[in-house]
Amino acid sequence: MLEIRRLVLLRELAVRGTIAAVAEALNFSPSAVSQQLSLLEKEAGMPLLRKAGRRVRLTPQAEVLVASVGEVLDTLERAEARLQASVNTVSGRVRVAVFQSAALALMPATLLAMATRFPEVRVEMVQREPEEALRETWARDFDMVIAEQYPAHAAPHHPGLDRRPLTTDPIRLALPAAEVALHPVASLAEARHMPWVMEPRGAASRHFAEQLCRSTGFEPDVRYETADLQAHIRLVESGNAVALIPDLVWAGRQTSCRLLDLPDLPRRTIFTAQRLAGAASPAARAFREALEETASR
Repeated sequence: MLEIRRLVLLRELAVRGTIAAVAEALNFSPSAVSQQLSLLEKEAGMPLLRKAGRRVRLTPQAEVLVASVGEVLDTLERAEARLQASVNTVSGRVRVAVFQSAALALMPATLLAMATRFPEVRVEMVQREPEEALRETWARDFDMVIAEQYPAHAAPHHPGLDRRPLTTDPIRLALPAAEVALHPVASLAEARHMPWVMEPRGAASRHFAEQLCRSTGFEPDVRYETADLQAHIRLVESGNAVALIPDLVWAGRQTSCRLLDLPDLPRRTIFTAQRLAGAASPAARAFREALEETASR
């Protein structure tokens, strides 16, 4: 009989790529992970790992085991969800990954609703970039992710994740107020000579913003780069930059910039995703419903 905990370590290696990453994620030492994987090879009676430079790779036989382990973990997750659903009290833990503007606009009211209606549910929130969070939810680091998708830039799909639309918000050109603006701007095309603030390269919002500017006929002068949208707002407010900012950023605060509609009125899609195996969890279902209620207001 193969030891399930060692099989889980093998799957973690397939997901995370290195023994060091597995050790860090599971709070083990690298030597302990290597030892357990060596024992698993003895139990299996065949090689499961082979060296590739300084790293190790899974053999075809290991890949067979990894696929089976995923099925076992899904079965256990479904069993746990059914067990939780068999009692009248909604309790347990929900681990949520969320990007910044959704954390600011949606999470406070949702957490308050959960604390009021389901006090025995512990909600844990970690801020993550959407693409990273989707993969980590698939890898079982989180139970649910709140993610975003920009026009013409599809967010990654991972097998076994159930996506559900949450809301959409317009994306507008944010400009300094008239009293602090050094140069009047009345359209996206007129912002070609302005300094821009954008998220770092690789972010979906950066790709969208650059492509929109290029389709308008200019290369944006990206002088400032930060993933913090609150910093974007401060740079625009102070007259130092312009930016493309989704409307959700303004939830709960006064709009301090001048906002211009963009050509074709593009909208960002915000959605939730969770593993199908955990969909029956009463705690996760309660959180998702509370979040959808908040987003619909």
